[in-house]
Amino acid sequence: MTSPTEQTKHEITRIRRKVRRRRAAVSAIETLSPRMTRITFTGPELADFDSPAHDDHVKVFFPTDPAGQETSGRDFTPRMFDPARQTLAIDFVVHADGAATSWVRGARIGDTLEIGGPRGSTVVPDDFDWYLLLGDESALPAIGRRVEELRPAVPVITVAAIYDAAEQQSWTTPADWRPHWAHRGPAASGDAEAMIRIVESLDAGGGDGFVWIAAETSVARALRQYMLERRGHPAAWIKASAYWTVGRAGEKEKIG
Repeated sequence: MTSPTEQTKHEITRIRRKVRRRRAAVSAIETLSPRMTRITFTGPELADFDSPAHDDHVKVFFPTDPAGQETSGRDFTPRMFDPARQTLAIDFVVHADGAATSWVRGARIGDTLEIGGPRGSTVVPDDFDWYLLLGDESALPAIGRRVEELRPAVPVITVAAIYDAAEQQSWTTPADWRPHWAHRGPAASGDAEAMIRIVESLDAGGGDGFVWIAAETSVARALRQYMLERRGHPAAWIKASAYWTVGRAGEKEKIG
């Protein structure tokens, strides 16, 4: 007979909630790297904000006209939330021109925006024997949050494709973190081969592992296919998401 503990092992919890927009003001701006800026928001409307999963996303609404009457929503990861201080930190990749990048470049203390969500959360328990986190720059906020939140001594391997060494980040964690960086340079963002070569050389160890993937659509699909077909990893223990697509703006999308 299966014990209650065995029945609930590796149980992934899905939470749905009513979407709410909250207005918050910029309270801090920090340059993390040449292509990543952290903006911290604060305000009383954040008092009941809740984000239990490391890869939750909120929709940030940026003004698209000089008067600020029209807005465009983009998905971002809640990087850090402090309920006592009612502060929410979001890390932004600063790249090609767009509503989000333009706003971030011109942001000042006291500026306000509306932030919606999270609409839902998929909470992966911290009871796996090891974790493998794969992604590009857009995934670094979620990867960093997961690395910081994992339990002491659990092995976690991260493989991230970034522009160059200046984009590498360091996180403090009780987990046994082993980072690997693929420096892409000006090469196409839609190439998964550099990351796959790193993963091929890795030994995550025995036991049950959870694989998390987030990147450009074609890259995320290629990495998921590699883990399924060439590594034989259980599909139930893989979560893959498209965080963006070459040539168009869009929302984050679960692909497996």
